[in-house]
Amino acid sequence: MATAYQATGGAVPDWLNKGDNAWQMISATLVGLQSVPGLVILYGSIVKKKWAVNSAFMALYAFAAVVLCWVSWAYKMSFGEKLLPFWGKAGPALGQKFLLKQAALTATTQYHANGELETAMVTPWYPMATMVWFQCVFAAITLILLAGSVLGRMNFKAWMMFVPLWLTFSYTIGAFSLWGGGFLFHWGVMDYSGGYVIHLSSGVAGFTTAYWVGPRVKKDRERFPPNNVLLTLAGAGLLWMGWAGFNGGDPYSANTDSSMAVLNTNICAATSLLVWTWLDVIFFNKPSVIGAVQGMITGLVCITPAAGLVQGWAAIVMGLLSGSVPWFTMMILDKRWRLLTAVDDTLGVVHTHAVAGFLGGILTGIFAEPQLCALFLPATNSRGVVYGGIQVFKQIVGGLFIIGWNIVVTSIICIAIRFVIPLRMPEEQLLIGDDAVHGEEAYALWGDGELYDVTKHEQNYSDDPSQGKFASSGATQVV
Repeated sequence: MATAYQATGGAVPDWLNKGDNAWQMISATLVGLQSVPGLVILYGSIVKKKWAVNSAFMALYAFAAVVLCWVSWAYKMSFGEKLLPFWGKAGPALGQKFLLKQAALTATTQYHANGELETAMVTPWYPMATMVWFQCVFAAITLILLAGSVLGRMNFKAWMMFVPLWLTFSYTIGAFSLWGGGFLFHWGVMDYSGGYVIHLSSGVAGFTTAYWVGPRVKKDRERFPPNNVLLTLAGAGLLWMGWAGFNGGDPYSANTDSSMAVLNTNICAATSLLVWTWLDVIFFNKPSVIGAVQGMITGLVCITPAAGLVQGWAAIVMGLLSGSVPWFTMMILDKRWRLLTAVDDTLGVVHTHAVAGFLGGILTGIFAEPQLCALFLPATNSRGVVYGGIQVFKQIVGGLFIIGWNIVVTSIICIAIRFVIPLRMPEEQLLIGDDAVHGEEAYALWGDGELYDVTKHEQNYSDDPSQGKFASSGATQVV
């Protein structure tokens, strides 16, 4: 019998837990499905028709590019041996000798101030190959979320340069600092599944990138209706269900804390969706589908740093706040604060991910339950404010570090790329869209393979309401 099929030895070493390994690979697949096809579908359908192909392709390209960069150098920068308090040593994660040994995050051993061991190194019961892939899909979705801020005008060639640079000099910093054994990890900052590493960083970096790229053309910025609301719901559904792997996989085990994380995730997301919809009805007299999707996302984002660290009642409270605070910043503050008005954040990622992620991190510092914290965190005796702790102070400091780093590094990356290639598409491409950029269109509305011709086709599809089209209104228009 081949060793792969034997109960022990060979492909089944003594340290391997088949249940944990299976759940971790399923979790990784669920997170991967959030991106491909989840966000590919959502981005391709939530934007104006002329940008459907470009938006979906930005997400698909980022996913593929991150996979190659991750295994070539970025995984070890995020989860390898310590180089600096906030950065790991770069190196490939490709060899059989490395990938088939038991997973271990070598910089995660926690010591007391007197030098005694506090918490042992993180060593899950499955191979390093599983860990590398699980963390890879988290890195990939971060870049895709960031892309939501610059849809409809970023030069695709500039995006091709941006992805590996931002992954290397921004994402790996946050991942190592908070997860891989960096200074925030050992200080005890809580980020269960990426409220800071993924959502706060992508929201802040997306907003910063949008500033440097510049706005969409005036006509697109004034009217940008989704081209297919039903497909938007399909993409959103994949995002929601995939979050079971997003939050449920981060205990690195199929254990009780994983179950708690999955349940809390769904409680908060459902509450947030309902609150956002209620607010749309109260203030706009219309229950917006796009608004409901935004509320769902903010709920999922808000619970992410706390998923397995809070009780169910706290998840409801977090859902109430995640459905209302980002709603206020997106629907009210965005139109009144000059900075938010000046920067064209296409999908409002700064609201749905940065605001919701930072909010979730702060609320984690308030509601984190001591017994749940002991199941997951390296720093013992961690607890939220309602249990007599001072964790919220650490959460604020950790969030400010992620915000500051992403503003500075993302700006440097954008400025460097601008010396090589323009960040924004030329005006002639911006006016036409997918056909000019890719030579392809999402919907064959003008015949078989026929190229877009403004003299023939503008009369059939126009942004001018006087041409027989009705302008969108209500909460949907904010997208």
